[in-house]
Formats: sequence, C-alpha cells, structure tokens
Amino acid sequence: MTADEVSALEPWPDTVAWRPVSRSLITVELISRTILVVVLLAGCTVGWILATHWAWPAAMAAIVVFAIWRSIVTVRAVKAWGYAERDNDLLVRHGLLVRRLSIVPYARMQFVDVTAGPLERAFRLATVQLHTASAASDAKIPGLPPDEAARLRDRLTALGEDRAEGL
Repeated sequence: MTADEVSALEPWPDTVAWRPVSRSLITVELISRTILVVVLLAGCTVGWILATHWAWPAAMAAIVVFAIWRSIVTVRAVKAWGYAERDNDLLVRHGLLVRRLSIVPYARMQFVDVTAGPLERAFRLATVQLHTASAASDAKIPGLPPDEAARLRDRLTALGEDRAEGL
C-alpha cells in the first residue's frame, strides 16, 4: 500500500486535522446516566419493598455494574468524537469498537440544526445536526461550544448555498 492509499480498516485518516468536541460533554453524559440510574434504582427499590424477592437486589447490582462500565466507556467515547472541514465536505468521526466516519458533501446538505437541551445549556454546549436527502447520511456533532456551533452552522449554510444544491 502506498502513502496515498487509505485503508478501509483505518477509517480515520491521519492526513486530516481533526477538531475535538468539548470535554464538558463527558460531564453532561455522566450526569444524564446518573439520573437514569437513580430512577431505575428507585423503581427497583419500590419493587423490592412491594415484593421481597432476590431478583430485585440482583437487578440493582446489575444496574450499578452496567452504569460503572458505561461511564468508563463514555469517557473514551467522547474523546473519539471529532470533525474536520475540508474544501468540499465535512468529516465526522466517532466510535470505539465500531468506528464510524461520515463524509457529508456540502452540496448534499439540505439543512443544519443546532440544538441544546437544558443540561447542555447548563454546560454551555450545543449539538450540530446535518441533514441530507438520505437519512442514512445524516451526521451530528455533539458537545460544541455555542459560538463554535453557530460558526459551523453559518459556514455549512454558506457552503451549501455556494454549491447551488441542498441548503
């Protein structure tokens, strides 16, 4: 394989200047998971009080173990997110075990969404969602500071309009 060839088994090319998402996304994800775990544990506690059975404590232990494992994975997963702006397209990467590289041509974008839920807003984060004609080729970039999300939205919109397609 020559230096110009890219392996399909290594979908994240090193020749691209990747921009990471904010590390605050880790905190947002961990808080969201904690809320879910507290609700599930409360439900299991009520179930255990109403019907004393060995399965309730076992379910509670499984929930805690899964939450701990998923929290460790979340830290690495957030670090795997990245995006790169090129001349004709936007690259978005993510994934640990299954790596995913989405390449969205500017000319194929139909519209760009910027969203921020209450927890994201509390940590000054936003998500940019790119929509194309094919739902399978949509891409999102979570964990961006609001000013970067607005800049990216405006740039993608301008590039899509310049291509006379999509946006």
